Amino acid sequence: MTNLNFGIIGNCRSAALVSNKGSIDWCCLPEFDSSSIFAKLLDEKIGGNFCIKTTDDYKINQYYMEDTAILITKFDNGKDAFELIDFMPRYGEETKGFYSPPEIIRYLRPVSGNPSFYVKYDPKLEYAFEETRSYIKEDFIISVTDNKKFDSTFLYTNLDKNKVLSEEEIFLTEKAFLLLTYNEKIFVPTLKKVELELQRTKTYWLNWSERTTTYSRYAQQISRSAITLKLLSYEKTGAVLAAATTSLPETIGEVRNWDYRFCWIRDASMVVKVVHELGHYEMARDYLRFIISLVPDKDEKLQIMYGINGEKKLTEETLDHLSGYYDSKPVRIGNAAYSQRQNDIYGILMDVIYQQLTHFSNSIENGEELWNITKGIVWVVQQHWQEPDKGIWEFRTEERHFTFSKVLCWTAIDRAIKVALLLDKKAKAQKWIPLADAIKKDVFENAWNNDCNAFTQSYGSSDLDASVLLMESYGIIEASDPRYISTVHAIEKELSHKGLLYRYKNKDDFGLPSSSFTICTFWFINSLYKIGEGKKALALFDQLLSYSNHLGLFSEDIDFETKRLLGNFPQAYSHLALIETAINLSNVTNEERIKDALS
Repeated sequence: MTNLNFGIIGNCRSAALVSNKGSIDWCCLPEFDSSSIFAKLLDEKIGGNFCIKTTDDYKINQYYMEDTAILITKFDNGKDAFELIDFMPRYGEETKGFYSPPEIIRYLRPVSGNPSFYVKYDPKLEYAFEETRSYIKEDFIISVTDNKKFDSTFLYTNLDKNKVLSEEEIFLTEKAFLLLTYNEKIFVPTLKKVELELQRTKTYWLNWSERTTTYSRYAQQISRSAITLKLLSYEKTGAVLAAATTSLPETIGEVRNWDYRFCWIRDASMVVKVVHELGHYEMARDYLRFIISLVPDKDEKLQIMYGINGEKKLTEETLDHLSGYYDSKPVRIGNAAYSQRQNDIYGILMDVIYQQLTHFSNSIENGEELWNITKGIVWVVQQHWQEPDKGIWEFRTEERHFTFSKVLCWTAIDRAIKVALLLDKKAKAQKWIPLADAIKKDVFENAWNNDCNAFTQSYGSSDLDASVLLMESYGIIEASDPRYISTVHAIEKELSHKGLLYRYKNKDDFGLPSSSFTICTFWFINSLYKIGEGKKALALFDQLLSYSNHLGLFSEDIDFETKRLLGNFPQAYSHLALIETAINLSNVTNEERIKDALS
């Protein structure tokens, strides 16, 4: 497994990664941030997996059922063929919202001949800390660990349970299923019930995808990315995860790896802004309810991140018994960054609040709470915008006056002024205008470097940073401004390498960065489009899309030389930026098509 060749299945409660060979190598149940039951991804030997294996003469092809989160892996040796259909049930119920149980269904369908396979069912509960024992009962196979902590899972199947557990050859003469669940079922599952679950889940995703705005180009990539972002949302609270995994390194063998199964205010706010533009308003409303629940006191500061159930303390620890992804230790759970100060989160959140109030100005839920949060954000920014912070890239030691943080402090006040005017609070708007002007003046005086002919990473620095490309997106500068154009070109010269971008090239807490941060390349492509270099942007975008895995999915990072996917997976950041860029470049192609027709 050299390129994160996995598909993600999920149901907005948890998720699993299925390899292109049909092996579930990562899954946490009952929820995204629970301990793992399969973690081969983080330790080949002891992590545990759930695999459908065949002899080497079978060719394997994997793809998603169109416009769904249902994954199909087809095994075919030319004569014998069968399909493995993996999904986690999710569908609406008339009176109870959505049915999203903590379970995975593996549905096996013979296609031709007399196909056979082997099942390797090897759960390792609680991050494989201790031995997991499996026993055959009348209705299911139960797997248990109970030394220091008790945990269990249940596997139901219409196959021979002895053959399943002993990895004996099984001939697929009729349709079959393997249903893994965290909770013992009250009614024993049947093939008919499993097929009904499949149809209901398929219908749910088709209906959801049908609401996604379509564009003239890149419609398939936009749809897959939108579904992926939905799979990273946690329905119970409205939180949005940064990624489904922990501890996948930015560079093989290095220690740059973190637990991303949490809700960053920055990442999540960017995600919901994008999915709102695609027509999925419910995700934005759910997320804002999540934010409101986190800020009960008017003077309480927002953390940069929270647990998916609103947890505020995310203590980081290492799992030293796991070898890590390709021996990239340590494996971490929890994330120490939760205690950092990052001043940019207020601007990004205010941008979403403004978007929501603009769209739902006459019927917005929790409007008074959002106005209170707006006033609170202004107060916090007013008190702290002149202070250094850790920045968007979460430097763990030194604090600086990062340009991106200052720009987003301006964004917070700019959007608060717009919200105030929208709500007819003109006195407040007038009171806040001088603050916005002061921050903007500060940015233009201190972030600009004449020698670099660019806005730099931090005040007084000559280091360049891809995040500065977003200055135009947030409206502090026009794309036609010569200073922005020269910044884009300076960043291209300094940070671009083989069609990909560094976040920055200066030394940080862990040395010099050595891989490309995927979202930065999308930002750069967008910037080229904004300054009128659409043809170049299109070529770079098509090239970047070719670096996705076989299912069109992206992780956090890409290796400059090999184009191997690295970092946590799939990454919300990468897919939201893909959507933004695709929407922009879809417009470019329309313009070019008209020009071609007239020429």
